[in-house]
Amino acid sequence: MTTYLLAGGGTAGHVNPLLAVADGLRARDADADVRVLGTAEGLESRLVPQRGYELLIVDKVPFPRRPDRAAAAFPVRFRRAVAQVRQHIAEHAVDVIVGFGGYASAPAYLAARGAGIPFVVHEANARPGLANRLGARRAAGVGVAFEGTPLPRARLVGMPLRREIEDLDRSALRAEGAAHFGLDPDRPTLLVFGGSLGALRLNTAFAGAWREVLDAGWQLLHVTGERSDLEDPGEPGYALRRYVDRMDLAFAACDFIVSRSGAATVSEISALGIPAVYVPYAVGNGEQALNAASAVAHGAAILIPDAEFTPDTVPGRILPLLTDADERSRMAEKAAEIGIRTGTENLIAMIDEALA
Repeated sequence: MTTYLLAGGGTAGHVNPLLAVADGLRARDADADVRVLGTAEGLESRLVPQRGYELLIVDKVPFPRRPDRAAAAFPVRFRRAVAQVRQHIAEHAVDVIVGFGGYASAPAYLAARGAGIPFVVHEANARPGLANRLGARRAAGVGVAFEGTPLPRARLVGMPLRREIEDLDRSALRAEGAAHFGLDPDRPTLLVFGGSLGALRLNTAFAGAWREVLDAGWQLLHVTGERSDLEDPGEPGYALRRYVDRMDLAFAACDFIVSRSGAATVSEISALGIPAVYVPYAVGNGEQALNAASAVAHGAAILIPDAEFTPDTVPGRILPLLTDADERSRMAEKAAEIGIRTGTENLIAMIDEALA
């Protein structure tokens, strides 16, 4: 029996694809020994046990960004983290490590090399993180979610997706999705969302322009984020929600999307063949714009910089797309061409190659 150790965590961007692969391994072989390596502080400390997997703990050791006391202590702390992973490998007779980035992955890659076992790297973002840039140099396989991701020997495998997205039949669930949000399945629907915390820029723009969307004959499903204080006008055809735990139904109900461009978001939208406008989050190192770049280059989506997205943008740039059925159809076709629903399957095949 093969023992798999999946390393990653910290954010949903690392944890969700990790869990998709864990579930895929279990679905293929119910007796597969699948364990997860993560920190006690990250999102994985809650989500991994909830999904029924054992979480093996490694110390959280951030890479130093400046010469300070933490930088001086880094070598000793990092060696201790590597030793912790080596111990987990020995105790559980681990055969292969799969890293998804984050604090757990860097010591996992070094421990795997020291133990003489193969490891595979998966990078979800178009701009790789430091741990995966280091690990990719010696990995048995390197899978990426977006074409052009600058890692050595990278192979486009796509994003491991949640099963409810991977298997989603949008047409079959459209009526259920519309009913879930109190919308009419026979009218076109625009979905607007900015991630679990929402997006103030999108919320502000549509708060000032939702009426134009409805006047154009469209419905609006607006997911504002739990922290938003945006008031619901209670208008028929405008479904405002703070949070949605059934994004599969939201995707099934919609015909066009305006959203941020996190790696999972872009991967899911493209995999489902939905045309979109992406408004990348402006904070960070620009990875959200890079995540959207492939879809934009192929004509599946349009990118509007965050600073340019105002209430005037909705009638000026969004409504012309909503009223151009031919353009939306063309964008949907392009999205379906580049979208990958088999990310989990593809990455598991790479893991099998590493073990061969």
